[in-house]
Amino acid sequence: MEKNRLPRLKVFNEKGHPNNCRYIVTEKGEPFFYLSDTAWELFHRLTRNEVEEYFKDRSDKGFTVIQAVVLPELNMNEPNAEGYIPIYNNDPTQPNEDYFNFVDWVGDKAEEYGLYIGMLPTWGDKVNKKWGIGPEIFTPENAKIYGEFLGKRYKNKPIIWILGGDRPIESERHLEIWRAMAEGLKKGDEGEHLITYHPMGPYSSSQWLHNELWLDFNMIQSSHGERYFPNYKMIEHDYNLIPVKPCFDGEPRYEDHPVGFKLENGRFNDYDVRQAAYWALFAGAFGHTYGCNNIWQMYDPGKYTPVAYARISWKESLQLPGAFQMKHVKSLILSRPVLLRIPDQTILCSEPGETAEHIQCSRSFDGSYAFVYIPLPKSVTINLDKISGNKVRAWWYDPRIGKADLIGEFKKDKERTFTPPSGDNETDWILVLDDAGKDFLPPGEIKR
Repeated sequence: MEKNRLPRLKVFNEKGHPNNCRYIVTEKGEPFFYLSDTAWELFHRLTRNEVEEYFKDRSDKGFTVIQAVVLPELNMNEPNAEGYIPIYNNDPTQPNEDYFNFVDWVGDKAEEYGLYIGMLPTWGDKVNKKWGIGPEIFTPENAKIYGEFLGKRYKNKPIIWILGGDRPIESERHLEIWRAMAEGLKKGDEGEHLITYHPMGPYSSSQWLHNELWLDFNMIQSSHGERYFPNYKMIEHDYNLIPVKPCFDGEPRYEDHPVGFKLENGRFNDYDVRQAAYWALFAGAFGHTYGCNNIWQMYDPGKYTPVAYARISWKESLQLPGAFQMKHVKSLILSRPVLLRIPDQTILCSEPGETAEHIQCSRSFDGSYAFVYIPLPKSVTINLDKISGNKVRAWWYDPRIGKADLIGEFKKDKERTFTPPSGDNETDWILVLDDAGKDFLPPGEIKR
């Protein structure tokens, strides 16, 4: 496969623009849609052939980022699939060159498939064990050395740094360690890459780090505790913080994960996955992360003990419907001017609802289009004054298959009620409203 260099990423920064500092763009200023898959154990459990199989699948499905951990959660001192441990003597200043040669190869292969690596230098238990395996191995001194080592090594690679790793910051020492690691990364890569922080759930990096200069954007973990968890409230909170920073849900409910970690509650399915994505994006998130319980741990029934009731192999799980449907999320967002999009619940004249019924709205700040996510097939009344122009073109977008059906084109009244196509209690829809004068392509279709 021919290798193409992926562009450097940066926070959108256009003085005077209403969405200044709310999005990620390429070095050329083009919108970057962060659509990630959670593959925490990628460096630890996959062979080279398996890595390539996995990357091909995720690239084909439209993913742009893969989130993976260098010092893994599931027993750091167990050799990876290539036979190497990452560091010697539990000392992050003693990296195993053979292990990092494999990480190098994975990064190069990701770039060939058009994928960035959302790289966690370590799982959080190596700083704050709290639960899990650990051990706590980091100090501010060795964290800076390790960060600089990684920064230099991957300076010219398509990397997004993700500090943390499912742990809170509970002491000044924890904060000093993460600050030192961030300082090392920036010194090593000369500020080439963006940095965020992966918190435990349900929390946001903003709780501890929003005013840290090294934190380029906020990540929430809405987690796996309950169906209909209102991640849109967490996004709304971070969206409105000052100084403004981009925000997104970096670990929502995983497909095929037991709800609340209890089998008697059932498992999250593709409906839950879609709902989390559209709620977060329409509340102001710049991107989104998909996750699957069997894939994050790269579960192989012949090799590994299941975690959190994993039940089918990671390879089989690649074909679960929620992962396919993330492509439709991305296509919808990119089919309209991305950098104009803002959250706006005042589009609704009817009540937005709570829990499973919550309706979430987004529109362009110039009024050229609007998206309304309707999680249950119930009628909604819309304030069409929020749409520019004299005529409105309306569509139903099916998030299961990525198909748009034209409702019609009509003169703009102040209010209009729309009733989704019929369906059961897990049939969600997106109402798309366009200024007819803009003559956009059907939702989900992107100009080439």
